[in-house]
Amino acid sequence: MRATILCLSFIGVTVAVIADDAKDAPPAGEWQQLFDGKTLTNWKPTEFGGEGEVYVEEGALVMDMGNPMTGITWTGKPLPKVNYEVEFEGRRVTGSDFFCALTFPVKDDYASLVLGGWGGTIVGISTIDSYDASENETTDFFKFTRKEWYKIRLKVTDAKIEAWINDKQIADVDYAKKDIDVRIEVEPSKPFGLASFETQGQIRKLRLRSLKQ
Repeated sequence: MRATILCLSFIGVTVAVIADDAKDAPPAGEWQQLFDGKTLTNWKPTEFGGEGEVYVEEGALVMDMGNPMTGITWTGKPLPKVNYEVEFEGRRVTGSDFFCALTFPVKDDYASLVLGGWGGTIVGISTIDSYDASENETTDFFKFTRKEWYKIRLKVTDAKIEAWINDKQIADVDYAKKDIDVRIEVEPSKPFGLASFETQGQIRKLRLRSLKQ
């Protein structure tokens, strides 16, 4: 838990007040909605260069096809760096590459969950020991049907990074002795962001909760 010390002066007397930055955070285990389905509140379009438009349509966050990437980055209150879980639904509408790369914190590092990259079917975590999702222990293949919604779940604990598509687990990484990082292309997505590559991707029902320790 992080705290901020504020020094207030009253008639020449300085008083130190400890303000808990997390006092407004939901209790552990309680879901926090990160996208309200109506606006881009607490988000900003990511400046990749050549990005498409980002907007809300029929309850979904839409990332139009970019040249090559389009994305959105969290600007709200700081999110947990470890011991948390993220859930959302995502789909590819047009294009044939990843409709979502979720960049997320792992303690003091960052990683990305890539969904449908390298021609449309590769999923995994980028990067692990400098190897991206197409060539590390999490590399897997998943056939995404265009315009079909998929439930995505990501869990980051003190020991592991885990991810699921619907009920299929696609990542189970013990990262204690591994170098975790992101590809340079998604650096602008940090600390928490979504991106698509030459594809229109849509996201909805995005939420996060801290895990009880």
